[in-house]
Amino acid sequence: MKIAIAGYGIEGRANYDYYKTRGDITIVDEREVAKDIPEGAMTILGVGAFEKLLDFDIVLRSAGVAPHKIRTNGKVWSGTNEFLMQCQTPIIGVTGTKGKGTTASLIHSILLTAGKKSLLVGNIGQPALAVLKEANASDVIVYEMSSFQLWDAEKSPEIAVVLMIEPDHLDVHKDMQEYIDAKKNIRRFQSADDSCIYHPTNKNSHEIAAASLEYASEEARVGGMHFAARYAVATEKQVYVENDYFCVQDRKICSVNELQLPGQHNKDNACAAMSAVFALFADISDEDFAQGLHDFTGLPHRLKRIATIAGVTYYDDSIATTPGSAIAALESFDESKVIILGGSDKGANYAGLIEACLETHTTVIAIGQTGGVIQEMCVERGVHVIRPPTMKMQAIIQAAKDASQPGGIVILSPASASFDMFASYSDRGEKFIEAVNNMQKVSNNDTAR
Repeated sequence: MKIAIAGYGIEGRANYDYYKTRGDITIVDEREVAKDIPEGAMTILGVGAFEKLLDFDIVLRSAGVAPHKIRTNGKVWSGTNEFLMQCQTPIIGVTGTKGKGTTASLIHSILLTAGKKSLLVGNIGQPALAVLKEANASDVIVYEMSSFQLWDAEKSPEIAVVLMIEPDHLDVHKDMQEYIDAKKNIRRFQSADDSCIYHPTNKNSHEIAAASLEYASEEARVGGMHFAARYAVATEKQVYVENDYFCVQDRKICSVNELQLPGQHNKDNACAAMSAVFALFADISDEDFAQGLHDFTGLPHRLKRIATIAGVTYYDDSIATTPGSAIAALESFDESKVIILGGSDKGANYAGLIEACLETHTTVIAIGQTGGVIQEMCVERGVHVIRPPTMKMQAIIQAAKDASQPGGIVILSPASASFDMFASYSDRGEKFIEAVNNMQKVSNNDTAR
């Protein structure tokens, strides 16, 4: 059997290791040089590589490779599909536009605290196929699932968690409906024995939750959705917040202060995580929930406090590549705010974000490819906006510092992708941290004189 590994990044290497004894393997990548190719491995590299796969029986698509880029007569498959088909371990799948990593990590933390063996895989952890051999039936798989992983999935996890869905990746998906349709596969193939927990107000999340009806019997259609409930809603028997406590069915679980993450959106993420845990284990104690929340202090580049310099606190939220996630960052603080916006274009609409900046009296530092449009929209709406003279991170930080007020905050929450100026959102975040730390050193030296 001839097998092509389409895309040779982290997931592609896991796909290669899993399939290397199952046929004749060829590594395929659009890059002229791919890292860590095994000695003697057959390759097809360079621009147009994915269009040269007509003679293969199976093409293993990595998540970063869009299905429409592949030209083959064989079967297009993926590590996600193979894992879902072969895994005998209960799977909690988590999708959404933002918050997937945080919610999956909270689930993982709670399960570990409660003494359960939890494996965190997918978009945040290690590739799922890399842990398939060690996953036992008594374990739990927590699988963060992006639209790219779900795009052609043919099976759904036992528990689907659907967070808020807003426009994203429209530079890859042809339109918003294709993006939603890809996400639907987390729910589409669930049975009546499975469950879905979805966002309380987002209409796109509700559309995904209803996707199980697309393949259901007429009897199931008449009966309504298979088990699906909105998290953060008391009447739907899921975890909600009341009087600063996480609660479920009138049971006080723990104080919201156990959660170490700022913002209402993270309280919502915690409600989703705790509800997902309850869907599998009804016997988790209040103490385990509290400790599990408390132990998780956040992921890199997700609204992480970096430093306070001359009374101004700096937060790295480089993961925020959509307007909705930047709005959530703004809503997390009452202090005077400066926000750094802009980057490469993913087809986002910034109107709501600019309006939020106006309502919160937030100053905008406009950077990158989308910075010009953001600047124009700010001027039009009367939002104070600054376009730094250079796009070096140190200059950007200096502009934010000059615009800030004592007791205020500066947030890198760009609402755009990073690829115009940086290698990735994490690279952008690391450059921000470095620039803030450099500023702190200068401030400390000035104070010491």
